[in-house]
Amino acid sequence: MKLSRSARLGALATAAASFLVVAASSAPTPGAPGIGDSYFPLLGNGGFDARHYALDVAYNPDTDRLDGRTTLTARATQSLSSFDLDLQKLQVTRVEVNGRRADFTRDGDELRITPKGVLRKGRDFRVAVTYGGVPEALNGPIVFGSDYGWMKTPDGVFVACEPNAASTWFPSSDHPADKATYDIRIKAPKGLTGVSNGRLVSTYDKGGSTYTHWRESRPMATYLATATIGKFDVKTGRTPSGTPIYVAIDPVLANSNNVDVYAVTAAATDYWSQVFGPYPFEETGAIVDDMPEAGFSLEVQSKPAYSAVRNETTIVHELAHQWFGDSVSVERWKDIWLNEGFATYAQWLWAEHQGTRSAHDSFLAAYNARPADNPFWQITVADPQRDTMFASAVYQRGAMTLQALRERIGDKAFFELLPTWTRVHRYGNVNTAEFIRLAERISGQKLDDLFQKWLYTTGKPAL
Repeated sequence: MKLSRSARLGALATAAASFLVVAASSAPTPGAPGIGDSYFPLLGNGGFDARHYALDVAYNPDTDRLDGRTTLTARATQSLSSFDLDLQKLQVTRVEVNGRRADFTRDGDELRITPKGVLRKGRDFRVAVTYGGVPEALNGPIVFGSDYGWMKTPDGVFVACEPNAASTWFPSSDHPADKATYDIRIKAPKGLTGVSNGRLVSTYDKGGSTYTHWRESRPMATYLATATIGKFDVKTGRTPSGTPIYVAIDPVLANSNNVDVYAVTAAATDYWSQVFGPYPFEETGAIVDDMPEAGFSLEVQSKPAYSAVRNETTIVHELAHQWFGDSVSVERWKDIWLNEGFATYAQWLWAEHQGTRSAHDSFLAAYNARPADNPFWQITVADPQRDTMFASAVYQRGAMTLQALRERIGDKAFFELLPTWTRVHRYGNVNTAEFIRLAERISGQKLDDLFQKWLYTTGKPAL
């Protein structure tokens, strides 16, 4: 078949228009400065997916100075003319992209990087940032009014960064929706120990310094990364079920322990592995530091960090987070009850396991402890707002929700739901709607009314 001249011209015009549309859609554009979290709009970054961080940090406790080089391997999710990283306060001296010097500018906590050439969609690239300075801890109402992040101690530093303080000590896509694997190398004065995530690859002394290399080979949210440094008594071994364990305790606290951190960590890791599914990481453990000013503990991936506030129930809470929060992470911070409600409910399950109180009785105690006019009941658990994202209702009413669910669907379905949730979303990110759908699928029941009552409505629910 032969086209007429007008038909050929029309076909050419159509082809040209299609080419322009394709060209426009693949034209390089800047990556967004944030992923659009409603609580922290500029946390995380658009245009790429973080794959691996190689962190090299050197810390001098005498001056509180940190010098670092972060090398991030990422995959472009669009054709990038430039992209951002999150970095608070610290001074950047050099940036390279794929081995070539790159231009950069600062705008608040955003580091905008412009490479020499376009970073094509679907291609991996590597950005190396050299930086230094004195990291500043964050404060404010979010974390119980406490400082958090990079916190100086008498002999080093305690690093606990939830929700937005990882970028106080390394440039990153600082949001749990953008997980990556890590190699973390710490240089500290000889005599101090650097403790981080995953397993210890090597440690050695050279000159007046001690070098440690840690590797977290499972995906990790930025806020769970640590480089805690100080004097520690270290005990290693395996849990009764065979999981490697590493427990570091500040010797200042050696005679003040009211709990055997090593024994409880081993027992809780093994018990949660039965209830929640296989332990998701290569190693379990604890970092117990003399940092009472922090006033909180954090579920640091593979080794929860305790700021001298230690008891058995805190340990089982933070270890439950290894499943709920660390392996299965929120995709937006408003769903934080999926972390804290579950870990609080784990405390109730532990008491039930120990034979001291049933989860039902723990539920009633929490419910009856607060009259209907208590402000506790005015938090919307499914969206508690940024400054109250760690309000007690997120923990306690979140746990009540799970007990109400358990009593509605029965133990068989409930204890099938928990390990299914951790298996289906292992190393991934989740939201509340996904949990509701899975609960309905496993139970065969419609549960909108239950979750509406406990998560999305304020006021004290009627029993």
